[in-house]
Amino acid sequence: MRVVLLGPPGAGKGTQADRIAARFELVHVATGDILRANVADGTPMGQVAQAYLDSGELVPDEVVVAMMLERLTQADCGHGFLLDGFPRSVAQATALDRHLAELGTPLDAAINLEVAEEELLRRLARRGRADDNAQTIRNRLQVFASSTRPLLDYYEEQGLLFSVAAAGTIDEVTERILHAPSDVPGRPRP
Repeated sequence: MRVVLLGPPGAGKGTQADRIAARFELVHVATGDILRANVADGTPMGQVAQAYLDSGELVPDEVVVAMMLERLTQADCGHGFLLDGFPRSVAQATALDRHLAELGTPLDAAINLEVAEEELLRRLARRGRADDNAQTIRNRLQVFASSTRPLLDYYEEQGLLFSVAAAGTIDEVTERILHAPSDVPGRPRP
């Protein structure tokens, strides 16, 4: 099984990714972890990424995509994976799809965790950084929403998108995720 987990900051992606990956014996592949590992190991891509990070710039799509696709070719991902934090744009999703098509292993689902803005504000403020305030958090959520909407549309058009309410207990959200594909007529359950 190959799954993409989407959702705004504070939706619980990391927590749910760990639980779903463990349940189905998938590899949890988190973009941030891959980026940090490449930088720490001094790989050629890590060195390129470090130059962008040092200058305060975002690491370009082509570097992120290259790191992620390289990770997905490793043997442990052969039995399935859950992507957390990737793709973040339609360009990244298209590159991922091309790569998986070449391997004959397309995505099975894109699961979007949905949480009301007020709940996200509460969660992010609770775990937040010193410079976080309600307006800063709102701005981060607006940037996320505007950049992610096309990605959600992309997966919706492919029939892969499942949106799940991510409010409630961790266990309740996990159960919703586990049942999301079976809630759609004609879709197999993961």
